[in-house]
Amino acid sequence: MEKVLVIGAGGQLGQCIKKIVALRSIENVVFPEEKTANILNVADLAALFEEQKPNYVINCAAYTAVDKAEDEADIAKAVNETGAKNLAQLCQQYQATLIHISTDFVFEGNEIKLLKEDDIAEPISVYGVTKLDGELAITAALQQHIIIRTSWLYSEFANNFVKTMLKLGAERDELSIIADQVGTPTYAVDLANAIFDIIENPTKVYGVYHFSNEGVTSWYDFAQAIFKLSGTNVKVHPIPTSAYPTKAKRPHFSVMDKTKIKATYHINVPYWTDSLEKCIDALKANS
Repeated sequence: MEKVLVIGAGGQLGQCIKKIVALRSIENVVFPEEKTANILNVADLAALFEEQKPNYVINCAAYTAVDKAEDEADIAKAVNETGAKNLAQLCQQYQATLIHISTDFVFEGNEIKLLKEDDIAEPISVYGVTKLDGELAITAALQQHIIIRTSWLYSEFANNFVKTMLKLGAERDELSIIADQVGTPTYAVDLANAIFDIIENPTKVYGVYHFSNEGVTSWYDFAQAIFKLSGTNVKVHPIPTSAYPTKAKRPHFSVMDKTKIKATYHINVPYWTDSLEKCIDALKANS
């Protein structure tokens, strides 16, 4: 394996990458601490590149607080756009391939159709705008990039919807969950696996790709599946988005077409409920 540098190693996806690296016995993967891999500190970042001289850089670092971003647009822009640009420019300098994680939030999500990579991106939140601007900054600065848009990321690590539902389900008898936002949950361990399938593939086709698990669901049905698979007894009520107003708008339908990544890199994509079951089993084992 050529040298792989993981930026944002302490976050959810970074921890899933560590898990996959161990499971697949992958060597030559470096997980620097955040203080030496701050994507906004160009001098420290340049020193890290000079020390490691990576062949691949996986960027898991992002500002992902969707509602908070509405009030912290400058911070979100710095991390999601400027930080991505800094990495792209250093990858260009060191002839490294950048694998950057983006989001379904770059789409408006107002049509019921599978979203393709070349569909017009019209984000409706500050978070979505800054993630799209990050994609554009990378594309302008670096040819050898692979941008992976994903959705509804969860795992046994960090904070996410699955862990929040399990916590609330243990504390309450009833919950109200939004039923008119539709997408696909993605097990971050599956995404980590896909990233290394791409790295290990001798053929590289640069550009934007979509990756989520297979299938379609709503947040309401996602919650129902979490409680069923975990054996949690809680009554769940479906509610419309209008009954739970948030500062940032969310796409109503953001199911992504994965034809391109499957055809190009021959990636096996598990069904969302199968992966959810694996995650819940891992959480049970950890507890």
